[in-house]
Amino acid sequence: MSLVVRAVPWDDPAGTALRESQQAEISARYGVPDSEPGPKPTAADITVFLVAFDVDDEGTEHAVGCGGLRTLDPSHGEIKRMYVIPDRRGTGVSAAVLGALEGEARGRGWDRLVLETGDRQPDAIRFYERHGYSLIPNFGYYADSALSICYEKTLAPL
Repeated sequence: MSLVVRAVPWDDPAGTALRESQQAEISARYGVPDSEPGPKPTAADITVFLVAFDVDDEGTEHAVGCGGLRTLDPSHGEIKRMYVIPDRRGTGVSAAVLGALEGEARGRGWDRLVLETGDRQPDAIRFYERHGYSLIPNFGYYADSALSICYEKTLAPL
């Protein structure tokens, strides 16, 4: 199998299914149906949404991960809805999606990305720290959230 990461519309069925799986997992971890402190991402505010597909020898695609970018201002954005299906974690899918998101951000002239994750997501915390993201004070809608942990990364220009 090979891995392909590409932009899809927000309402793409593969992306929708991945986001629903992510939200179900987050709900189970936090014990509430919705733990998002801020507004949920929508087609209106997500600048780009990427899906990673495993492509088998016959060319059939299987969606295995996703992530999006929300524009915050002309020079930076926020990573939203990063997710990889459980049986593909630890195989490079998340790194491929994150790398593609960072490339999209650089292509837009952004010099910084921020993100929010939760205190019950140690796997996400380790992942972002391994990829050069630094802990920052909680920002925006997450400023008063005791469950939120926020990160940033300065992007080198292309």
